[in-house]
Amino acid sequence: MSRAALLLLADGRFPAGGHAHSGGVEAAVAHGAVHDTESLEAFCLGRLHTTGLTMAGLAAAAAAGHDPLLLDDAADARTPVPALRAVARRLGRQMMRAARATFPSEDLELLAAERPRGAHQPLVLGLAARAAGLTALDAAYATAYENVSGPATAAVRLLSLDPLDASGLLARLSPDMDAVATAAARAADRVTTEGVDALPSASSPLLDIIGEQHAAWTVRLFAS
Repeated sequence: MSRAALLLLADGRFPAGGHAHSGGVEAAVAHGAVHDTESLEAFCLGRLHTTGLTMAGLAAAAAAGHDPLLLDDAADARTPVPALRAVARRLGRQMMRAARATFPSEDLELLAAERPRGAHQPLVLGLAARAAGLTALDAAYATAYENVSGPATAAVRLLSLDPLDASGLLARLSPDMDAVATAAARAADRVTTEGVDALPSASSPLLDIIGEQHAAWTVRLFAS
């Protein structure tokens, strides 16, 4: 399939539910940690090299054809906070609906049958990339980009930032996205010989804490 499928997967208008989530930035804004473009850039950079790297590795491994059930268990182990595990599976269900309609494949059908309550979103994205004829590196790029573009877009709404400043922020993060996607794809290559422990497991304790706090809010703009 055309490499243009990567653009579709990375497009914020792809109906995978990501627009309803802020990637933790709503809670960070409430705590005052994110309050302008500079602090948002620091937040996105930190998220990219921790959660983003971990998720990109899982997506790359799924796109490379590794067992998605083992990868789903590995994703659970890398997501210690119950609220964020629930978010990952909720996003996975929505991504599965969109992926099965857009890039139908036996792998997606099997995962949907084995994980009726939802698999972790990066695995579904990786399988969708595989079904579209994309590479593990492509899947890693889509995931890395999603991990910073989502919070940046949410912050524009939360802080009334200039969208042009948010776009400039994402452009400045391009070299870091390159590095994260490359590292994730290389780790996926090692799964064959080293198992799932070869995949990144970078942690972000503050994101975990504010993610759990955010889930308890009764009033919020974003689901996470």
